[in-house]
Amino acid sequence: MILKRNFFSVFFLFIFSFSAFSQRIVPESVGPIPTENQLSWQEMEYYAFVHLSVNTYTDMSWGFGNEDPQIFNPTELDCRQWARIAKESGMKGIILTAKHHSGFCLWPSKYTEYSVKNSPWKNGKGDIVQEMADACKEYGLKLGIYLSPWDRNHPDYGKPEYITYFRNQLTELLTNYGDVFEVWFDGANGGDGYYGGANETRKINRETYYDWANTYKMVRDLQPKIMIWNDNGDRADLRWVGTEAGYVGKTNWSLLNATGKVTEDMLRHGLENGDSWVPGEVNTSIRPEWFYHKREDTKVKTLPELMTIYYNSIGRNGTLLLNFPIMPNGLIHEKDEKAALEFAQEVKRVFASNLVKGAKVEASNVRANHSSFSAENVLDADKNTYWATDEQIKSGSLIISFDKPTVFNRFLIQEYIKLGQRVKTFKIEAYVNQEWKELANETTIGYKRILCFPTVEATKIRLTILDAKSCPLISNIEVYNAPQILTPPKIVRKQSGNIEIIASDLESEIYYTLDGSTPTLNSSKYVSEVKTAATKIEVKAMAYNPATAKTSAIAEEKFDIAKKNWKILGVEDKEAYQIMDGDSNSVWHQNKEMPIDLVLDLGKKENLVGFRYLPDQNLRFKGIITNYEFYVSTDNKVWKLINAGEFSNINNNPLWQTKSFKTVKARYIKLKALKNTKNDNYAGYSEIDVITD
Repeated sequence: MILKRNFFSVFFLFIFSFSAFSQRIVPESVGPIPTENQLSWQEMEYYAFVHLSVNTYTDMSWGFGNEDPQIFNPTELDCRQWARIAKESGMKGIILTAKHHSGFCLWPSKYTEYSVKNSPWKNGKGDIVQEMADACKEYGLKLGIYLSPWDRNHPDYGKPEYITYFRNQLTELLTNYGDVFEVWFDGANGGDGYYGGANETRKINRETYYDWANTYKMVRDLQPKIMIWNDNGDRADLRWVGTEAGYVGKTNWSLLNATGKVTEDMLRHGLENGDSWVPGEVNTSIRPEWFYHKREDTKVKTLPELMTIYYNSIGRNGTLLLNFPIMPNGLIHEKDEKAALEFAQEVKRVFASNLVKGAKVEASNVRANHSSFSAENVLDADKNTYWATDEQIKSGSLIISFDKPTVFNRFLIQEYIKLGQRVKTFKIEAYVNQEWKELANETTIGYKRILCFPTVEATKIRLTILDAKSCPLISNIEVYNAPQILTPPKIVRKQSGNIEIIASDLESEIYYTLDGSTPTLNSSKYVSEVKTAATKIEVKAMAYNPATAKTSAIAEEKFDIAKKNWKILGVEDKEAYQIMDGDSNSVWHQNKEMPIDLVLDLGKKENLVGFRYLPDQNLRFKGIITNYEFYVSTDNKVWKLINAGEFSNINNNPLWQTKSFKTVKARYIKLKALKNTKNDNYAGYSEIDVITD
């Protein structure tokens, strides 16, 4: 009996010891870790935004809230086309702008008359949200919903009653259309609007007005698997990255604090010691703006631009939310479709051949010499295995050896983020001519990091973790050789009227046309600035590399009348003429001691139908005008106010602002800055232009 008892005692002691050993060798989590919902969302990587509303028909960036529903009539609307393009582009879902700031609803909400039910589209019987949900289901995509908290139409906005209305609409959207993977709450809050006819400015406290804690609880009760995106100061599941230009910071921690102020730097880079997992989502549009504008048909992002966005979003531990502006007919423009499909094909081409498959790998240190955490795990294509060092070792290296000299220029690496984001700094080296050459020295990895560097031929590549929060856990490494893509040239018209075409590299030749026709190798070859008449002109140009026989996409620019004889009145500062030099990187600021009105003499009378303003291209710099008045005169004595309003979303997306009006004859123009993003007396200009008939 005693022997039997001793046997079981030893047996259970062995089992307990083995279990304790097993637990001891498995790394402990470090800091906040992602939820299952956040992990699933991160693995989506790439999905679509679509924008369509009443302001699609008014050529505005934001609707004011007084637009007549009768103008909304997308006669060829086809959500299946949207879904097909998204699917063929490699996207995993679509977020539909169900209600933008105008308050107009793309579904027949029972809580408002300001919706598709009072539009001519399908005689008021249509439901775009339902059609989007059906199309997503058909194409195997996940459905997301954008619902603007700001509503410029609703009479109760700014009052407690509006929150009930807002939550009622949320309930409709999150209960009637199936599973929703993400709900998107825009950060624009309060300002001037129609507000049921009040036509006034209303301000709210974005920190408290929406009672986000209870709104979030309701959302999660209705959709347990949902992700919440919010730019309203409340910490949701995801964060904005502080810009709509298509990038997140090179240093990108998936962490923030659950409470407290969030700075632009935190949005861009996360917070290394944040107490909550709040990863970044990079949102940008395939065109300059979010809603469709015909003038942007020549401004669809090029393949090099889209690939740069890919590396600066997905390649920097983020996801990519790429917008399609829907045309007034209800379809995605063919140029947008072409660009998205070419983008998808290029991503496939770049990442088609992983050069480390079959390579050998060795580590400087393996956790407890245990095979479960061996170096081979980084090459096994299994996201659930990883290389780990001993618990207290916060650095280490991996050397991957090729069986022959190998050419590459891309390095992809992933951490095992289920146990937290750990790596602070790391470097990549290549073994070239019997010595190590540094290729990159970077910070943070997270879910996925892709490094781009000049093409190199080497027999080995070495990853060195220089510092980490705890023992590094590396789950995957891939190496690729991306083919060269020629970047289209940049076309500039100087104040003189001369055309300058700038190549992106020294090897390329430039061919161009001045009549809007497509350039070929038989077109004019660019040598130096091209003199042109002072009239309107449409320039197209392409780059050509003789060594590879490759050509770039076509660059297109339409220029109005030349500014050769323009003068700035009332200002002696010669630097002011930078606002008409054609260089978007040059800027002039009027400060507190200078007049805020910008007055220009065009040299002679012109038939004007609009004007354009380009702000300082440094994000959120001083002097970015938000509200304005535009005057014209024939004699610089009698002035007529011809246009006034806002430059919508200019703070987040500082693009060319175009305003149109009925034809008026004038020689003098005056742009009066009423308000800027900083609420001070500065007015900044990168460029100013007019539109003639």
